[in-house]
Amino acid sequence: MAEKTRSEHVESLSPTGPQQVIEYGDYRAVLTVVGAGLRGLSHRGRPLVVKYPSDQMPPGGAGQLLVPWPNRVRDGKYSFDGRDQQLDISEPATHNASHGFVRWLPWRVVAEDTASVRFGLRLYPMHGYPHILELTASYSLGEDGLSVEVAARNAGPSAAPYGIGAHPYLTLGLGPGSLDEAVLELPADTWIPVDERMIPTGREDVAGTDYDFRKARAIGATKLDTAFTGLRRDPDGRATVRLTGGGGGTGSGSGGSGSGRGVELWVGPEIGWLQVYSADGLPGAYRRAGVAVEPMSCPPNAFATGEDVVRLEPGERVAHHWGIRAL
Repeated sequence: MAEKTRSEHVESLSPTGPQQVIEYGDYRAVLTVVGAGLRGLSHRGRPLVVKYPSDQMPPGGAGQLLVPWPNRVRDGKYSFDGRDQQLDISEPATHNASHGFVRWLPWRVVAEDTASVRFGLRLYPMHGYPHILELTASYSLGEDGLSVEVAARNAGPSAAPYGIGAHPYLTLGLGPGSLDEAVLELPADTWIPVDERMIPTGREDVAGTDYDFRKARAIGATKLDTAFTGLRRDPDGRATVRLTGGGGGTGSGSGGSGSGRGVELWVGPEIGWLQVYSADGLPGAYRRAGVAVEPMSCPPNAFATGEDVVRLEPGERVAHHWGIRAL
């Protein structure tokens, strides 16, 4: 009988799986097979999103995709087409189901070239979600930075509730605490107050509150973990959030800041919500080193309320778009 031996060389595996690198001009992005996430994005070597090492799990959900629902579902309970459902409680501290299923699942690379990569995943029924979805997440770099499309086709026999989110942390690359000096422009008219479990209790006008960033201003000591809607859009239907260095300004393309540094995130007309998080709860080097600007197609607790949830019929496909570029 052959003697079994243990190899002296053990390959080190990344918690986020194989890494996909794409490049175009001065842009470079690093994507992860686990979760089809965005681990890094830079322009001329300057980070545009908070990056984490390949041997670590994403801190604070950095760069992850949130499908088939973003944010939280109170107690994991909802009803759809007359059937009560119970999702697994993935956020024990608040007893909520949080951020969907796919951020911890291995996707597959279905297409790639030097400037783009498309991931695919067949999501089979999960606890509280008896549906089958064919998912794709496409990342591409071009003159205008990073463009992302997240798409789903209902491959099952019955209608499915559906929503998406993403969790990039915009940064100026200046280290922990640097968010205090950053200038934020957020074109949202409405903010969502929440209870101690992060579940919405209503909605409020941003005017006269600490949540009014419609005119670019310093973030200062403001703490944010807040959903916004009522997004102001350009003629193409895009809404754009900008983070710049001290000095403010809103000039698209010029950076509009005294430091000449900036980054912006845009969302397409099919995305009506943004969750903004100032990273106060992250450890060490990640604390307030950037601000999560999270595109969401529906608000927190949407599966329970039904607000802006997509009803995806059998065979139907839906796509959502967002992107990031340097200023």
